[in-house]
Amino acid sequence: MKLAFVFPGQGSQAVGMGQELADNFASAKAVFDEVDAALGQDLSGLMANGPIEDLTLTENAQPALMAASLAVMRVLENDFDVNVTAASFVAGHSLGEYSALAAAGSLSIADAAKLLKLRGQAMQKAVPVGEGTMAALLGADEDLAAQAVAAGQTAGVCGIANDNAPGQIVISGATAAIEAAIAKAGELGLKKAMKLPVSAPFHCPMMQPAADAMSEALAAATINAPAVPVVANVTARPTNDVETIRRQLVEQVTGRVRWRESVMWMVEEGGITTLAEAGAGKVLSTMLKRTTKDAKGQPLNSAADLEAFAAALKEEA
Repeated sequence: MKLAFVFPGQGSQAVGMGQELADNFASAKAVFDEVDAALGQDLSGLMANGPIEDLTLTENAQPALMAASLAVMRVLENDFDVNVTAASFVAGHSLGEYSALAAAGSLSIADAAKLLKLRGQAMQKAVPVGEGTMAALLGADEDLAAQAVAAGQTAGVCGIANDNAPGQIVISGATAAIEAAIAKAGELGLKKAMKLPVSAPFHCPMMQPAADAMSEALAAATINAPAVPVVANVTARPTNDVETIRRQLVEQVTGRVRWRESVMWMVEEGGITTLAEAGAGKVLSTMLKRTTKDAKGQPLNSAADLEAFAAALKEEA
């Protein structure tokens, strides 16, 4: 198998995520302890016990999902002798790009946690509640989505935020503009267009105040060259250049998450046959099935998942 590690974004959080690993592997618990110490917060307690409403808050969900992903990677390395360099690439969906960078040694876990806490807070503060929102356009291709967006732009800021998979595009912007785009999507005959239960319009120009905050924070952050190239959200292409990574993390706040393109580049140009999804849930593996039949997804959540994955890698070696 030719491997990429991929890391989920917001929406994959669940109470109890990573708990089995923390209970059974000291290396996983150490990750959670490190994140708690960096943030001065009992985030691991919130992850273990909830409530889900608090865990879902952007400023908590972002570092929590990174912690769950890095716990998987630390257990793979320390307990199953599988290093990130077993992969040809790493990539992450939105906040998952920070998880990917931490997994590849580009960011420390503590710095990734602090940056994601700030990112979550800055994204939440950027737009007053109610002034912006997001919507999923199900069954839309890029052309149909562009037509819906154009209709939305007559009422305000509106753009494609996430190109997740064929037929799964998310738009973001001012509430009135998103409502106009949804109405146009209905006229175009899209299968479904619906608002998402989000607290802010992520990945659109309305997030510029958050991008400014992240620009300042990232300018001061220690970023190392990653052990394997990181496929960036904003370009759907790999890089291992530190200053490029720094710049693209800022651009990512207002820019489109080009996930479908990232997956297709890894498969078609990078020759990837397995995308191992490290962390909570299996959202990326499910989207992969819609995107290509030339690669398979491998969710890595539980100890059993990790053991089977490590055994399969050793068989191939």
